[in-house]
Order: sequence, then structure tokens, then C-alpha cells
Amino acid sequence: MGNSAYIRLVDASTAQKVTLQEVKDKMQRYVDMTTKTGQQLSWGYADAAFPYTIEEKPEGKDQWFYLKGKDDRLYKYVVIGVGSESLPEEEDKEQHYIQVVLPEGATHGDKGKANEFCKYLAKAFKAKLDLFNGRTMYYYPRKP
Repeated sequence: MGNSAYIRLVDASTAQKVTLQEVKDKMQRYVDMTTKTGQQLSWGYADAAFPYTIEEKPEGKDQWFYLKGKDDRLYKYVVIGVGSESLPEEEDKEQHYIQVVLPEGATHGDKGKANEFCKYLAKAFKAKLDLFNGRTMYYYPRKP
């Protein structure tokens, strides 16, 4: 199995639950933003910023989708899914998360783009981000 990063929704996040469709919508917004930036610059920025196509398989319905690289030499795959787990300190409460996986054979380009997408999603949901290298970034307002 590959390397994973988690975007965890916390009490201060904009949402407490997330669906796969909401994640896809955020990724589509990212593509739209980079396309508009490219139009303003008169350059194909969208292809450089999002060098993937969004693909789905029947067995991953409502659980995960993957990004398939347009250029196999630089980008291969990134898998994005949603899930939840019960919190150890509160058994009746669940924490929802978005999981980003770099499968075996992923390139350095995949890892760089996956980090970028994780940061974008964490910022969009005001969530806690556990990166591939084990470090944590906080995109939600924290109390002093």
C-alpha cells in the first residue's frame, strides 16, 4: 500500500461530514480557478496546475476516486477517498476525514501535486491536515 495523508474535519471546520461529491466539487473548483488564471495569463496554466483527469471505478462508488496523470512520465495516480472513524475519547462521536493516497509507483510529481491538493482541501474545509511525512498543519482557527 502507498503513503497516505489525511484531512480531518474538526469541530471548528466548515463542515462536520464530507461526501465524495463535495470533494469532487472542490477539485472541480480548483480546476476552474487554474483555468481562469491561465486565461488571464494567456497560458495553459490549467494543464500544469492540474495534470490529471478525474476517474471513477464502480467498486469505489461513493468511497473513492482517482486522479489519472495525463503525462505518464511525470504523473501516474493519486487516490482520494472519504471515511470516518470513532474518536477514542468519545465513543459516540465520529470524525470524518478525506484520505489522499499515493499508490505504489507514484512519482515525485504525484507527491508534490498531492501535497498541493491536500493543502487546498484543508484550507477549503478549515480542517486539520496530517501530511505524508507525518507533520501536521492546522487550517482551522485554534484557541490560544
